[in-house]
Amino acid sequence: MLADRIPWVEPYKIKMVEPLKITTREDRVKSIKEAGWNTFLLRSEDVYIDLLTDSGTNAMSDYQWAGMMLGDEAYAGSRNYYHLEDNVKKYYGYKYLVPTHQGRGAEHLLSQTLIKKGDFVPGNMYFTTTRQHQELAGGTFVDVIIDEAHDPEALHDFKGNVDIQKFEDLINRVGAGKIPYITVGAPVNMAGGQPVSMANMKEVYELAHKKGIKVVLDATRNMENAFFIQQREEGYNNKSIAEIHKEFCSYSDAATMSGKKDLLINIGGFVAVNDWDLFEELRNLVVVFEGLHTYGGLAGRDLEAMARGIEEAIKDENITHRVRQVEYFGNLLKNAGIPIVLPIGGHAVFLDAKRFYEHLSQLQFPAQKLAADLYVESGVRSMERGIVSAGRDKVTGDHKYPKLELVRLTVPRRVYTQTHFDMTALAVIELYEKRKEAKGLKMVYEPTYLRFFQARFEEL
Repeated sequence: MLADRIPWVEPYKIKMVEPLKITTREDRVKSIKEAGWNTFLLRSEDVYIDLLTDSGTNAMSDYQWAGMMLGDEAYAGSRNYYHLEDNVKKYYGYKYLVPTHQGRGAEHLLSQTLIKKGDFVPGNMYFTTTRQHQELAGGTFVDVIIDEAHDPEALHDFKGNVDIQKFEDLINRVGAGKIPYITVGAPVNMAGGQPVSMANMKEVYELAHKKGIKVVLDATRNMENAFFIQQREEGYNNKSIAEIHKEFCSYSDAATMSGKKDLLINIGGFVAVNDWDLFEELRNLVVVFEGLHTYGGLAGRDLEAMARGIEEAIKDENITHRVRQVEYFGNLLKNAGIPIVLPIGGHAVFLDAKRFYEHLSQLQFPAQKLAADLYVESGVRSMERGIVSAGRDKVTGDHKYPKLELVRLTVPRRVYTQTHFDMTALAVIELYEKRKEAKGLKMVYEPTYLRFFQARFEEL
């Protein structure tokens, strides 16, 4: 069938375009030096293809834009809130909703509400903002992901799975009373967009509830996770993305959500829960940090765009195209012998900087340098996911040394064409051919929190 030969054909047509600026190598060298070799500090107008993130960078549809014109900007009780609440109940299955300005707002509220000083919060690999909020609330993050997730070359259908034995060992070591919840990210961003199986999620839920521990789902890209379950897990091939997604959510007590990813919007998120008492605490606290519980720091038009984004994103053809486009891009690199994280994930292709720049030590920040070099080579912006993102050990003060030293090339939804990815792949291949010429970096400015956003470097 034609659909099998071209599995990621676009389920949309382009209705509006945005011009891109073409720069010279000389321009880009000047820009990256001014940015301190940090791609986050580049001006977007100086970027040709922006693969920094898929957060808030997606293209909204005419249906979403039309909905924004129906924004009810009342301070309290906006009708757009109730539309969003209805769709969260319908497609996610949670009873109660508190909107937030974005995903980290949801993480903050949940951390402040559930974590006490001295608590431990297990999760299937850290995510930067999630762990930061947990630590600021007095908790300690504990990684309980399977070992394969830390090996970029390991082939496993569900490298995002929680290691049940690691989770149980932590419970036995610190006591269930010191574990307010376990966080399950699906798929796992820092592992390369690796999915979690339905069977594993169900097992986590059963063990957690047996011990009186809540399960919190980071549902930011859970629709992508549902696609991998549909394709790889027995018994789900004939189920829709919507069915799989809702069942997966049912094995959790709460969810944090950045609508800027799956839900195709530029700003917005929410925390959703099933427990009334927890909801009462969250909607009380949101007033302090975000706004009234019926707008949570968002305009009515943004709430409406998010509600409509759920309806669009959950469709099988949309999520299939999204993941297959990433797969196409990843295969261009894999087939050229470029060291990437395998299997290819759902939202990005991750370059393995340790193997790419094998002559640079981790203290020379190879992933940071590779992201900067790719920009100089081509105008393509990516981001570091290695020692800089990992931060420092809060006890010793030394760098944390993650096994994965990666550069993330993230694919925004409905934004770039096949030609853009062909061009990006060629740029990476050319850079790989002259990889031994690369010099490392030294850090010359380090902020206190989430240093990868604002740190500055100089070339060695």
